[in-house]
Amino acid sequence: MTAERVKLDAGGGGQEQRRLIETIRARLSNPALDPLEDSAVLDCAIGAGESLVFTTDSYVVSPWRFPGGDVGSLAVCGTVNDLAVMGAIPRWLSLALIIEEGFSRDDLDTVLESVARRAEEAGVQVVTGDTKVVERGKADCVFATTAGVGIRPSGRDLGAHRIAPGQALIVSGPLGDHAIAVICSREGMQFEVDVESDCAPLNGLVEAMLEAAGPEAVFAMRDLTRGGLAAVLNEYALGAQADMVVHEERLPIRPAVRAAARVLGFEPAVLANEGKLLAAVDAHNAESIVAAMRAHHYGRDAVIIGEVGGRFDPEHPDPRRPRRPLVLFRTPSGGTRVVDMPLGTLLPRIC
Repeated sequence: MTAERVKLDAGGGGQEQRRLIETIRARLSNPALDPLEDSAVLDCAIGAGESLVFTTDSYVVSPWRFPGGDVGSLAVCGTVNDLAVMGAIPRWLSLALIIEEGFSRDDLDTVLESVARRAEEAGVQVVTGDTKVVERGKADCVFATTAGVGIRPSGRDLGAHRIAPGQALIVSGPLGDHAIAVICSREGMQFEVDVESDCAPLNGLVEAMLEAAGPEAVFAMRDLTRGGLAAVLNEYALGAQADMVVHEERLPIRPAVRAAARVLGFEPAVLANEGKLLAAVDAHNAESIVAAMRAHHYGRDAVIIGEVGGRFDPEHPDPRRPRRPLVLFRTPSGGTRVVDMPLGTLLPRIC
């Protein structure tokens, strides 16, 4: 019997990656890991009602430098954002670099300058790390791994477990910029308008959201990285056992990104981002939260895109639809289409 092997699709943010993650969770299951949120909330007393939040991620983007960022800025922003969307205040990072023999010292300085600049912007410190150098051809210039620690203040409880029907769904700005910027840089593609990555630390934006209507009005957040909006909506639908209803004409997508996605044959909703988030919030407070987001430079194009629909009843399923909760896009023409979790890798090595 031939042993099953890990395929490239397992790193793309879609169904194959979910399958791989579930395999890992089955082996390592514990209460902190099992929710599979962007960060783990740890059961340790550090203050009155405060929680310690921990996350880690690796970055293998190709090319390592792209319009709007590089592997260094990705590493800091991605880890900061994973902490922030759990309601934590990011404090400390680790940084581990795997450097290919022959990588330019000047280029390494560029990566480190990006790390320093983004860390300062986010208000975090890089307090420990590691370096390894591997033989030429054993890596692709430079890979980065960051881990982050943050403090979640008392009264904050964000996560998919709090999603319920009637909540409003908000995205913080235009979708797909990062994926298109990386693939165009990699393949030498050009469009009339250049697209830059949206790579940015979102902890300041998250704090503005939580202050706008109180933390009790924000139920869940997720940054829209691999698999994009479609992946997160499908994860939320499955976790909440409720449909996610999106008004397609409200989706903020730049014309250049839409044009590039059309040329490449991609659904814009599956494209990766590195500076955008999706939030499920109290519908009565949605407008005030959006107003606070638009006052922040990383949320000036925030918009309510839809709502959490009704619960899926497995005991009395509708015979006209699949036996699962759905992500439903209401089209401008009045129709409805189902947007599934991406199957596998659309654009490899983009983060």
